Amino acid sequence: MLLKSTFLVVTVFVHICCTVLPAASFSLEDERKLGREFYEKLREKGMLSDNQRINAFIESVGRKVLAHSGKPVFDFTFSVVNASGINAFATPGGYVYIFPGLVKIAENESQIAGVIAHEIAHVNARHIAQSIEKAQKMNIATLAAILAGSFLGGEAAAAVSAFSIATATHMTLKYSRDNEEDADRLGLSYLSKAGYDCRSVVDFLAIMRRYEYYSSAVPSYFLTHPGTTDRMTYIDGLLASIYKNRGVSSIVGGFSRIKTLSILADEDRHGQIRYFEDELTKNPDDLDALYGIAFAYESAGYAEKALEFFKRAAKQAPDDPDILRGLGGAYLKMGDTGTALLTLQSAYRQHPTDPEIMMSLARASERAERHDQAIALYEKLLEIRPEDQTLQYNIAMAYGKSNRLADSHYYFGLFFKQKGKAKTALFHFKAALEHTPPENARFGELQQQIQSLSKEIPAARQQPAQ
Repeated sequence: MLLKSTFLVVTVFVHICCTVLPAASFSLEDERKLGREFYEKLREKGMLSDNQRINAFIESVGRKVLAHSGKPVFDFTFSVVNASGINAFATPGGYVYIFPGLVKIAENESQIAGVIAHEIAHVNARHIAQSIEKAQKMNIATLAAILAGSFLGGEAAAAVSAFSIATATHMTLKYSRDNEEDADRLGLSYLSKAGYDCRSVVDFLAIMRRYEYYSSAVPSYFLTHPGTTDRMTYIDGLLASIYKNRGVSSIVGGFSRIKTLSILADEDRHGQIRYFEDELTKNPDDLDALYGIAFAYESAGYAEKALEFFKRAAKQAPDDPDILRGLGGAYLKMGDTGTALLTLQSAYRQHPTDPEIMMSLARASERAERHDQAIALYEKLLEIRPEDQTLQYNIAMAYGKSNRLADSHYYFGLFFKQKGKAKTALFHFKAALEHTPPENARFGELQQQIQSLSKEIPAARQQPAQ
């Protein structure tokens, strides 16, 4: 999976760099265009995390730091990239990427803020852009592959490029030690002004050294950010002379839960269970460890064990939305639909805007054959996430079970259109139109959908296969 992902990154960079790099200098506008197109390609290929909670946390921390970085010339974007390993990088144009591994090993929010501040500093100082300017005589495809390999794995970069890995080692766009000291100096200034504890930078470098070989497939942080020992000495000097006052370890808040969610984002459920068991050995009342192990057990198919830990967590935090949602889901998997409904309805009353609770309650309502209640919840969710394919499918099914055929076919049409199955989508839109009176507000939309899809599909192919 990693090799495939890196292949896509290299392909993206080859395409972009071949089309936008100027002959003489790499301007600010060139940086913006390169960074924007690279980001869009990563998003299109599914290489950016879609975990809204983790993304929102990284975005919030990034904005806190950015607000104290002077007047940046770029509009910054903060993203979590789907890749293993412990790393972070920034591309020209103000795009900062954090690996989930960094969140998993961090001890507090300030340590993550320190990494982000360092990456913002690299962008503001235009370190990569300066390296690209110096490499103008290099073949563009080679330059692109080296850049991708530097941050996401050199073996894959070499595998899809017309040059050897030996060549790549002699031509690098990795940060120099001077770049690193420059980014540390600027980053500490941003971090201090934002109110974070600058000591966290050195603390986190020490933590990362313990996990340096977390993944051999992806370059570690220390390969892309060299001179660790010298950097720690340099930072210690700045802490002793300039940044003597300790800031705080948390501003945005909620880091422990975000770390737990990052750990749970993997598919290694048994590894997660072992991790949270160790945490609970240290502290049996660790709320996030209780939630984490309960979630891991449920995902691994051990509903009874999950229910046990969700109950323990709920005693400590009876209004925690994650725990209430998990508790309701565990009851549902155990076949206790009534208790699941009561639990999730209580959670929904406490947190009426939480989309995950709404989704869980809708599914429980369907299980209890309360289709109207499920439909109402799905409709609210679609207002928030109108392009969500899972929602479109679920509501189409719920409408079908309620014998509301026009609505069922309509949402099936949207679902299959999103899936790229135009012929099947056309079939459902036509079926929806047959059940929709002309005075209905949706009648015109259905006609437009049918007209648009009919132009895409030859008449002989417009009926779906039986």
